[in-house]
Amino acid sequence: MGYLIMAGQLFLSLSILIVLHEMGHFFPARWFKTRVEKFYLFFDPWFSLFKIKKGETEYGIGWLPLGGYVKISGMIDESMDREQMAGPPQPWEFRSKPAWQRLIIMLGGVTVNFILGFFLYGMVLWTWGESFLPSQNAKYGIAVSKLGAELGLKDGDNVLAINGKKLKEFGDNLVRREIVINNAKNLEIERNGEKISLPIDPKFVKILSSYDSKDEGLYGLRAPFVIGVIGKKSPAEKAKLQLKDQIIAVNGKSTPYYHQVTKIVVQLKEKPIKLTILRNKKDTLIFPLTTTKEGKIGVGNSYEDFDFDTKKYTLGQALPAGVKAGVRFLGDQMKAYGQMFRGNIDFKESVGGFGSIATMFGDIWSWERFWRMTAVLSLVLAFMNLLPIPALDGGHVMFLLYEIVSGRKPSDKFMEYATILGFIIVIGLVLFANGLDIFRLFK
Repeated sequence: MGYLIMAGQLFLSLSILIVLHEMGHFFPARWFKTRVEKFYLFFDPWFSLFKIKKGETEYGIGWLPLGGYVKISGMIDESMDREQMAGPPQPWEFRSKPAWQRLIIMLGGVTVNFILGFFLYGMVLWTWGESFLPSQNAKYGIAVSKLGAELGLKDGDNVLAINGKKLKEFGDNLVRREIVINNAKNLEIERNGEKISLPIDPKFVKILSSYDSKDEGLYGLRAPFVIGVIGKKSPAEKAKLQLKDQIIAVNGKSTPYYHQVTKIVVQLKEKPIKLTILRNKKDTLIFPLTTTKEGKIGVGNSYEDFDFDTKKYTLGQALPAGVKAGVRFLGDQMKAYGQMFRGNIDFKESVGGFGSIATMFGDIWSWERFWRMTAVLSLVLAFMNLLPIPALDGGHVMFLLYEIVSGRKPSDKFMEYATILGFIIVIGLVLFANGLDIFRLFK
């Protein structure tokens, strides 16, 4: 079920983005009286799932979900309509329009995606705000992962700053970002009341940007395990555990914190265990139960012992904040590519196909996460489409700028060969990225 939810979110998100991107080409073309022959969600080689013709344009849905397209009359594109291009230019064709109009038509798609990405970031902030735990409220310190331990962190540490940048909000996202994107050199922590500067080995740039580390954090919140959620028909429900029960030991071993419980239980798949529970903060009880085949007991932590903050935004505040967040994301992408070209980030470890993207949506449908991910994908789609590769919008823009500057238009034959080459490059990258996903699945 979880995989279906992830796939469904990806399908809906990409469908929205593709349709709006193609509308970004469609409407400028119509404004400049350029004929649009087809408007398709997904590709339709040999046949389509649905089509209807209105006026001069055929609208449809293809069966190959690798993108979408608008077929504009008199334009060299992936349709390779040589017959049309062999005839004399017609007033309604793309090739008959001034270069500046053609440039606007080609930039329309990425313009829509940029605006949409910034807008969605803003709407997420306006609707849900930002919930966070101030760093000073992490009163039990951090719970360290295996990766965090390799970095030199220990359970109970308080992380204060990264490369001199103070951490106002608890979490390792900014720490990971500063290491991978900005080559952070040191981490300032507090350990047993003493401030320590922890040097960061440069190898962690590659480690943290690798595919295997994408779901492994450096650290989380160290917190008592106070039950906040009990799953239906779960081992915990059958054992009569109650909300606000605190798990303090597993099989007689003291486990005052959440991460200690999960670390033990996950290794005891389908095994009988005994939980020591503190109920009503005074009664100590022992409950026998059997874990699931995944090594779970069916409960979640409440974190009720912590003071979280939520920053609310008015619409007027959210929109510029959304632009700022989107620009920061794009800046990080540019820096990441710089790291890649310098060899600090391994290309094949940092790319993925549709499977990798789907997992980022999560296996629980959350509208906040859905729209945030759609904003991210919209900006990524805009950025990737601007790359100067023939067959992409950026390739067309590159040739149009050449025409505007030089006054010379590339020949149709040249554009045809360039588009074929670009299409091969794009398909090759898609196959490579999705092939990596398949390889990782069976690794």
